[in-house]
Amino acid sequence: MAKKVKYNKVQPIESIRDMMLQAVAAMGDEVLFKYKKDGKVCDVGCKEFYNETLYIGNALAKRGYVEGHHLACTGNNSYRWIVSYLSTLCGGNVFVPIDKDLPTNDMFNIVNHSESCVIFCDKSYVKTLVDGKDEIPTIKLIICMDGECDGAVSFDTLLEEGKKLAEEGYTAYMDNITADNELKLLVYTSGTTGNPKGVMLSHHNLRSAIYYGLMVETVNTRCLSVLPYHHTYEAVIGILVSIHKHNCICINESLRAVLSNLNLYKPVYIFVVPAFAELFYKRVNAALEEKGKAGLVKKMIKLSNGLRKIGIDLRRKFFKQIIDNFGGELRQIVCGGAPVRAEVAEFFTNIGIDLEIGYGITECSPLVSVNQANDNDYNSVGATLPCLQVKIDGSDENGNGEICVKGDVVMMGYFKDEEQSAEVLADGWFHTGDLGNYTNEKLYITGRKKNLIVLDNGKNIYPEEIENYIYGIPYVKDAVVYSIKDENGAEVDLCCEAFLDKENMPDGGKNAEAVFKADVSAAVKDLPQYKHIAKVVLRDEEFPKTTTKKIKRREVINKQ
Repeated sequence: MAKKVKYNKVQPIESIRDMMLQAVAAMGDEVLFKYKKDGKVCDVGCKEFYNETLYIGNALAKRGYVEGHHLACTGNNSYRWIVSYLSTLCGGNVFVPIDKDLPTNDMFNIVNHSESCVIFCDKSYVKTLVDGKDEIPTIKLIICMDGECDGAVSFDTLLEEGKKLAEEGYTAYMDNITADNELKLLVYTSGTTGNPKGVMLSHHNLRSAIYYGLMVETVNTRCLSVLPYHHTYEAVIGILVSIHKHNCICINESLRAVLSNLNLYKPVYIFVVPAFAELFYKRVNAALEEKGKAGLVKKMIKLSNGLRKIGIDLRRKFFKQIIDNFGGELRQIVCGGAPVRAEVAEFFTNIGIDLEIGYGITECSPLVSVNQANDNDYNSVGATLPCLQVKIDGSDENGNGEICVKGDVVMMGYFKDEEQSAEVLADGWFHTGDLGNYTNEKLYITGRKKNLIVLDNGKNIYPEEIENYIYGIPYVKDAVVYSIKDENGAEVDLCCEAFLDKENMPDGGKNAEAVFKADVSAAVKDLPQYKHIAKVVLRDEEFPKTTTKKIKRREVINKQ
């Protein structure tokens, strides 16, 4: 019988600003952030951080950006990205995070669709934005977060202006807070070529994700902040939850630095996608095999698990050498964004680093459920937030159907898209498009209803977006993009299957596969690397189609 869900006691918050003021009152000058600059680790106290968010808010308010304006942000993970983010959340404007890896056209598409009038960015983006000003007419102010640059105002300048205004008693920024049920965070879920999908999250949605998320599972002391900040998983669950717990956030500057930063900052917890968990798992096991210790560790795990059954937990002592590879203090890995193998979660938990699998979707701010340390089911995505109702729509004889949820974390809808909003929010229930069942107060995911591809690194891919690029190749009649799965069933790469007009190919179709693969690579070259095609398959006959000439996509994919 499953254990009954035990909820943690959490301090309520009236607003994101209230959350920050609670943190300042509790922490004062205690370190809230750590990050590297010029090879040295910088510490930022909670009060200093809050003051900087105030200064940026003051400077923008004085320039006319006080209430209801949409402020975009793109760039690498950085301390100043977070200052820009919290400054906006604590005031009266709306924050629009943009994936730093998007092609310029897609970034401009989001800027225009979101009606952003200000954009925070790294120096490397300024020239592109300045040169493209005619294509993004809504942008009135470019803010360079990491230096001086022609065509942009520097972050330092805004800090100076805002500090002076604070000293003079300026209150326009402090007088404005977004109403609880109004738009606060506008998140785009894909590259959005031709069809942007802007998820509207309210102030209430964000407060609820923080409060109810911590009721289900908690985090303590110090984290390594790894995932891209435009990703709602990190922006809300990573950053905001950690601030409300008054924990130190150590900023990871690049994916290449993760392992070294684990040893530098010695985090106690980390939020990751399955690709990281798999990487950690494979590295540990490869090292054990190389040293001839794999068999010994398996025996020690068996012994350790036996002792745990009688209340003796020696995992941290037995497996200290392995844990030391992760800084020595890591106790918790929270994994979401895509399915993770039960074997990986079980291994880490067995050696003393609890790996807890969760489930979320941007439209739910983004958390729906997460496992608890005291009841960690490796095959489940855990207990749902107490603010959510769950129903399984169209369930089969095994209880599997489409997962639908209703409650405080469910989005307001899609920005400027009433039709699609009404479709996914029918009768107030958000239809996730994912298949699963809800048993003994736990949620289980069994598959995906939609065409959405989620790679093992957590990247979401809409195949139609990539197909639009491929259809630009003159001799392509039809094309379907789908995922390539590894031996464990994880979606790791992309394949394009196509039916071609070979007679109209440059060489008359003599080297069709090689020519097509090269042309596909050229067609998608401006897309992020994770959207590139690893394999092509050519068909000798047309795809099966409906009477309206639509390709029967599921029929094609299911044959793979």
